Amino acid sequence: MDYRIAGLDPRPFSPFFEMDGRELARRRAVLRVVDDKPGAPCRVTLEDAEPGEQVLLVNFEHLPADSPYRASHAIYVRRSATAARVFVNEVPPALASRLLSVRAFDHAGFMAHADVVEGPGLPALARRFLADPAVAFLHAHYARAGCFAARIDRGQDAI
Repeated sequence: MDYRIAGLDPRPFSPFFEMDGRELARRRAVLRVVDDKPGAPCRVTLEDAEPGEQVLLVNFEHLPADSPYRASHAIYVRRSATAARVFVNEVPPALASRLLSVRAFDHAGFMAHADVVEGPGLPALARRFLADPAVAFLHAHYARAGCFAARIDRGQDAI
């Protein structure tokens, strides 16, 4: 079974890069300059930002489900991110080198399955979870920090 991992649309994040510190703080966001790689995985490009790059750190509601699993967490977005990267049957660089927590959700936003896997093992786990017809989509999280990493869908399904 094919799977698709796509970054987030950068458009909702671009206004943040023009805000001053007070306005960012009101929105629970900050701009930072990256010191180390890996360290700031961009949710648009699904790559780690390079040292010296400016990134937005902002709370993002990644699971707006009307269920007890509704969730948000901090994410990074690179200032230079202009288009969402899409990976079909491939693990994005920012996920490939990390321990991941993968959660399968049904259409009502309830968790159906969950497991932990090192990045290279993601394809097998994604295919196994997506083979269950009750599963609508998967969410990958960086297991150590708990942050949302990416959504995973079947084949060419829209995100």
